[in-house]
Amino acid sequence: MMKRLIFLGFLMVAVIAAAAAYPWEQAVKKKNKAPKSYVYRFYLKDKQGCGATLQQPRAYLSRAALERRRRQMLQVDSTDLPVSRAYIRMFNTRETKVIGRSKWNNTVLVATADTAAVIPLTHLSCVKGCRRVWVSPDSITPPSGRPRIHDSFNPWDSVKTSRYGQTEEQLKMIGGLKMHLNGFTGRDIKIAVLDGGFLNADRIPAFAGVRILGVRDFVYPASAGGVFTETDHGTKVLSAMAADEPHVFIGAAPDASYWLLRCEDQQSEQPIEEDYWAMAAEFADSAGVDVINSSLGYNEFDNRADNHNYQEMDGQSTLISRTASLLAGKGIVLVNSAGNYGMSPWKKITFPADAQEVLAVGAVNSALTNSAFCGVGPTQDGRVKPDVMALGSSTSVITGRGTIIQDMGTSFAAPLVCGMVACLWQALPELTARDIISLVRRSGDNFRHPDNIYGYGIPDFWRAYVMGRLRLQDKQ
Repeated sequence: MMKRLIFLGFLMVAVIAAAAAYPWEQAVKKKNKAPKSYVYRFYLKDKQGCGATLQQPRAYLSRAALERRRRQMLQVDSTDLPVSRAYIRMFNTRETKVIGRSKWNNTVLVATADTAAVIPLTHLSCVKGCRRVWVSPDSITPPSGRPRIHDSFNPWDSVKTSRYGQTEEQLKMIGGLKMHLNGFTGRDIKIAVLDGGFLNADRIPAFAGVRILGVRDFVYPASAGGVFTETDHGTKVLSAMAADEPHVFIGAAPDASYWLLRCEDQQSEQPIEEDYWAMAAEFADSAGVDVINSSLGYNEFDNRADNHNYQEMDGQSTLISRTASLLAGKGIVLVNSAGNYGMSPWKKITFPADAQEVLAVGAVNSALTNSAFCGVGPTQDGRVKPDVMALGSSTSVITGRGTIIQDMGTSFAAPLVCGMVACLWQALPELTARDIISLVRRSGDNFRHPDNIYGYGIPDFWRAYVMGRLRLQDKQ
């Protein structure tokens, strides 16, 4: 009995001590917590002091960007002018730092740890508006390291009776096999892949022959390990276009060249990701890219007050969609996934799939019916969305471990269409971005009666090629 009482006495002392210690430990943790940092988006009134004119575009546009505009008879306009250097200097102070900018939107991103330091900047005469777009997460999970890569595919991945192996169905569905058979494999076409990471894409044997022109990271702060240590979502997307392993896995555009651009932050979901996307798109323009694949979409954020609504779905109201709507006018075709919210309360496509003059891609299954998860249209201003469909439930892709899996999502339907757009443009280099978009829509099996579930249907890229040749002959 005495031992029991003694034990209970010790237990009570321990409980009281623990209760007293807990708040103190929490206080220590709170004290040692890293200070918050913030990023604000400033909208500028004009571009005075940018140091450039429309008459001398070579001062701020690359040769490749200008050549693409010249080839498509597109004019340089005020959106091409750089953000004013004089204004940028105003935002770099002891407490604030410019970490990004968008010339097409005439905005700058300003980082600070002192929110009070932002107030004087909002009163600058050049400022039209200001919005907080990022708050540092409470914790950041570093990449867990690169997983072991499989040196070779599994024996059962090989299909000796098919040169395309695991990808035959997904390419045949959109007329890809016939395009390849006639030599249209994306050669001389540049594709930018906008995604959240490309885990091991620099090491996987199946990517050894991929023409990677370069990589860029637009996320703040940049990945400590680089884009090849982040998520393999972009790896899967890239594989659907670029891999070339006969009898195992052949992508939609194995001979195209690729820029890998990270603009999705896996640590949080905040409005700044639209700015990252815009900066990546502008970089793609300057790099002379012809086609952009974006398997990204936004509508909900960590802070519900930042969420988008249906009224904004007009291709212009959100920064990301406004940027995307400019691309065709720069001579670039944007292929964007429609989004996977079809079975959620949102149901609609995501931004920037609502953009004007782009190809928003939805997903179908092998029975050629729409996937239940695929976002639907129309846009707020009545345009048909998605534009076209491709196999997305499920799609053969290569993971960051170098293995082939069947994955689901409009994210993997989009690169099939994107790769074939590159093949089509290789076959018809005389056409403009707007011509290509029109042909792809017209080749859809639902073109005569489009709807907001199936769009213009599943495109047949060989049919698009034939229609394009006939169009060019009629012009001669």
